[in-house]
Amino acid sequence: MILTNANIVLNNEVVLGSLKIEDGKIQAIDTGKMALASAVDCEGGYLMPGLVELHTDNMEKHFTPRPGVAWPGMQAFKVHDAQMISAGITTVFDAISVGDVVEGSERLANLSRMADALKESRARELTRADHLLHLRCEVSHQDTLNNFQHLMEAHPPQLVSIMDHSPGQRQFANLDKYREYYKGKYKLSDTELEAFIARQSEASRLYSAKYRRAISDLCLARGIPLASHDDATSEHVEESLEHGMVIAEFPTTVEAAREAHRKGMAVMMGAPNVVRGGSHSGNVAAHSLAAEGLLDVLSSDYYPASLLDAAFKLVADERNNYDLPAVMRLVSQNPAQAAGLDDRGEIAIGKRADLVWCDRLDDHAHIHHVLKNGKRVF
Repeated sequence: MILTNANIVLNNEVVLGSLKIEDGKIQAIDTGKMALASAVDCEGGYLMPGLVELHTDNMEKHFTPRPGVAWPGMQAFKVHDAQMISAGITTVFDAISVGDVVEGSERLANLSRMADALKESRARELTRADHLLHLRCEVSHQDTLNNFQHLMEAHPPQLVSIMDHSPGQRQFANLDKYREYYKGKYKLSDTELEAFIARQSEASRLYSAKYRRAISDLCLARGIPLASHDDATSEHVEESLEHGMVIAEFPTTVEAAREAHRKGMAVMMGAPNVVRGGSHSGNVAAHSLAAEGLLDVLSSDYYPASLLDAAFKLVADERNNYDLPAVMRLVSQNPAQAAGLDDRGEIAIGKRADLVWCDRLDDHAHIHHVLKNGKRVF
């Protein structure tokens, strides 16, 4: 296959040219337009590397589309897969929660169903995107370590993150924000909310430090990349480094992001944060980190289409120095490297032909086609 008349977004520049694909890989990149009748004319649109998503819980909403409704696993997974590929995401680390802040939650009930559906879909080659497993471990939950150990054997993960959503620290250092979020989420009365806060604080005291160490040690022994979550202070970052973590997911302050970036961790922020102009939890805005050159990776988190939209939004933001190649590294090369994937993430000879052909339409990206391994999948 030959794609021509495209603005090809390379690692450090954008060139108007043509690209040749053979056996699922990029074989040649040339400037100028080719006149071959068999070449696909991209009509001056952008040709970008396929997006690499490290942390999305998008799958959960398809397994439980309404409270109390458990949708059949394979059907739910295929709808999730279609949504990811239509957003230009060709590699996705599906983040499945091990442990939760409430007992008997739908997340816990869906844990095995989601992991089984991912595994079966991959084995039967039913997916359009390349799906990998990300286990996000809520270490303040009493069953997390046991569940993680069992799941790790049946479904070995390719990425693990460690999180603690207990009140008064990290994402919820502001207790008023914590009360607002969980009171609304679980429809708790004032009395129920205060009891909930007390239970979460005690669970964190009992389990968090012990489980953080145990899970990190298991991952390091098996060479599984580790990510911290919601680091808020330099001390949090130092703790993450001591546990061998290489990715800093969603730091909540400039202080933590600066320290993580300085120490070589890949600083990840949410693309919805960029699109909306700030954090829904009242923490640091992604554009503030971009303005200081501290942003390394973007994640669509809970809204797949936000990833490419956020990239274009950052390019247009005069508060930072990210041009289009630099922004595309945030959603392709940087996350691929952070997760140890060296065969994708950029348009370069020998790399996988995972590609997105799109245009900028008004304030968002309009995707024409997506290719994975040189084959059109959208």
